[in-house]
Amino acid sequence: MKKQKMVAMILAGGRGTRLFDLTKKVAKPAVHFGGKYRIIDFPLSNCANSNISTVGVLVQYESVLLNSYIARDHVWGLDIAGGGVYCLPPREKDTTGFGEYRGTADAITQNLDFLDQEEAEYVLILSGDHIYKMNYDKMLQAHMDSHADATIAVLEVPLKEASRFGIMNCDESDQIVEFEEKPKEPKSNLASMGIYIFNYKTLRKYLKEDEKNSASSHDFGKDIIPTYLKDGLKLQAYRFKGYWKDVGTISSLWEANMDLLSDKDALDLSDPSWKIYTGDNNVIPQVIGPDAEIDTAYITQGCAVNGLVKHSVLFTGSKVDNKAEVYDSVIMNNAVIGEGAKVTRCVVMDNEKVPAGMVLGDKNSKDILLVTKAVINAKKAEEQVNG
Repeated sequence: MKKQKMVAMILAGGRGTRLFDLTKKVAKPAVHFGGKYRIIDFPLSNCANSNISTVGVLVQYESVLLNSYIARDHVWGLDIAGGGVYCLPPREKDTTGFGEYRGTADAITQNLDFLDQEEAEYVLILSGDHIYKMNYDKMLQAHMDSHADATIAVLEVPLKEASRFGIMNCDESDQIVEFEEKPKEPKSNLASMGIYIFNYKTLRKYLKEDEKNSASSHDFGKDIIPTYLKDGLKLQAYRFKGYWKDVGTISSLWEANMDLLSDKDALDLSDPSWKIYTGDNNVIPQVIGPDAEIDTAYITQGCAVNGLVKHSVLFTGSKVDNKAEVYDSVIMNNAVIGEGAKVTRCVVMDNEKVPAGMVLGDKNSKDILLVTKAVINAKKAEEQVNG
């Protein structure tokens, strides 16, 4: 086995319950984003662009689609000799069959044999459900230069929002002196991004000790990082300045899609110097009909537009029929907005069809409406009652 300088491990097993029906039968990292992508395309592409050739993807919840998707490692250029993308489900227990990952740290502990065989000096821990571009190679160089035992990527957030995050309190050299998990009165605004680089030999020792601790929740933020600090190990903060978003709710997923339409689009999916690769490419070109009206839209291949689309994102294969109107909305894969229908501030799920003439959403609503089959049926029933 070729010795790897750094191996990436992507935690991709979360249920994503706050995305409701979008993750009912699909793992959160497999949810579509930005027209033709899936969320997991971002950490995988970041790995490829950062010259990381070996990536383990730790799957758990609704993993069948995700497994088959990441098996196509050639999509991200990770099918090279000595490298690749490896699907790593929870291991079989001695008497109880297949288990589960008890926490983020336990997920890595269950795959120490994988890391051992790669003989990695460093291990990069990532989340599979964030939208961002990041050069992990630069973070590794900063980690080595600081002679840290672990480096944690941090993002400056408004202080009034800091209580929603794990907060790193640092000295003048950005060495972490204290970690607070969602503090009521935060002392700083440096939020953990859930991106860690560890010296593998040290991490392995701490994970084995954590495994034996029945009182542990086996989590990096709750257990491993506080133990590092308690034992006086050196933890360094790595300040990230680019675009990053946790798309764990309908509103945040909608917002991230809307960000693509901004004149100051910090994500810039068209940047040729840092491509986001995806397996969802083999479709027909888009079709814009003679009666179409389009204003500030992100329209992917395979779409057919014959109505009005304003400040919206249309995913692969979606259709907007004649006289239909789409405002401030995300229309997901193969969804159809029927003739004369109108959707506003909505996320329309994959394969759903909004019937002709139906009106969904409200421009004055603070909430984003997730359009599902149940929502459409409820609207039909309401229309029947109202005549």
